[in-house]
Amino acid sequence: MVLLLVLGVISRSAKAPGLHGGKLLKCPDTPNCVSSEQVNDASHYIDPIIIPAAVTSDPLPAIKGVIVDMGGSIQAHDGDYVAAVFSSAIFGFADDLEVRVDAAENVIHIRSASRVGHSDAGVNRKRIELFKKRYTEEAFGNLNDDT
Repeated sequence: MVLLLVLGVISRSAKAPGLHGGKLLKCPDTPNCVSSEQVNDASHYIDPIIIPAAVTSDPLPAIKGVIVDMGGSIQAHDGDYVAAVFSSAIFGFADDLEVRVDAAENVIHIRSASRVGHSDAGVNRKRIELFKKRYTEEAFGNLNDDT
């Protein structure tokens, strides 16, 4: 129990890894990370969000809004990059959610990772799936409306 409390404190003192060479950091070998930029690693890969050609608005306001609505706290915003942190209810473990908009490719890349520990019981993958669902509803939901 004490170890879990200590790990929770340690995780809250770290920060998101940020961009490396203009891309999201590769996931470690542990199963507590998923990334849309890790195409050649099926255990860590998750599909990015494809921005439909009909969408011309800046995606960042909706990205940040969805993160906050999901309970995340925006930690950094630099150009087309957003870093947020989510904390677990028990022990306060911190997980990073990072988003990189690639406007040239019309893609939104996403990475979610636990700061400490080995397994996350699928929490980071579920978080990204929920983020993708909410973001696409928010940003693209009206594409098929006739009004």
